Amino acid sequence: MKSFISSSLITLAVAAAVTARTITVGYNACPFTIWPAYFTSGGPRPSHTTGWAADPFTSQVITVDEGWFGRVWARRNCNFANNNGPTSCLDGGCLGGLVCDVNAGTGVPPASLAEFNFQGPHSDFYDISFVDGYNLPIRIDNDRGCPTPDCAVDLGPNCPGNQKGPFDSSGFPVGCSSACNIDALNGRAGNSPNCCSGQFDTPQTCPSSGVTNYLYFKNACPNAYAYAYDEASESALWTCPTPNHADYTVTFCPAT
Repeated sequence: MKSFISSSLITLAVAAAVTARTITVGYNACPFTIWPAYFTSGGPRPSHTTGWAADPFTSQVITVDEGWFGRVWARRNCNFANNNGPTSCLDGGCLGGLVCDVNAGTGVPPASLAEFNFQGPHSDFYDISFVDGYNLPIRIDNDRGCPTPDCAVDLGPNCPGNQKGPFDSSGFPVGCSSACNIDALNGRAGNSPNCCSGQFDTPQTCPSSGVTNYLYFKNACPNAYAYAYDEASESALWTCPTPNHADYTVTFCPAT
């Protein structure tokens, strides 16, 4: 028997195919296992699991709808055998353990973030952020020729002062905290020039010159956010025209 499909159903199917995006998450170019994760801040939640183990040179693809925004990161040195909480990894761990909680599993600093916002009518917005500190080199690619922000430098070994760490069992630093992370640990995050909070909560009252070790991050990785209001550097927030329907790839440990 010949079947008939209404033109409206065909239109809906084509529209869904066009507006869906893919983010290849955690292409792991590191020579060790990492544990990628993502968090949905707004828009429809993808059906893909929110956390998994990634052996070297592997990745997974997440399909997201237009209107999604959220963050992608990776965790280091994890052990979920006896601990399924945020401290199950040396850095980047999340509430929920291996599979991050969809409501509160945003990741424990320090962690290198890839952030996306597909809610704009004209442009995708995306960035690499060290506002929550650094734990892995990272790059964001796309398939439409739009800008490709990256940080292929290991910021751990030369991280200044008490921002260096945490450390693995050999004493090697697997992260570099932001100055805001340190203020948060010391109960100062509520009114901090490093966190742009309290009396420092505007771009005018929170210049980069007031952020401890801002230039360490910005000089090494100029195409990334080094603090909350880094848009003024004109090399932190990136865009791609929404009609391009770009697909993106987040790579950890990209080649220098």
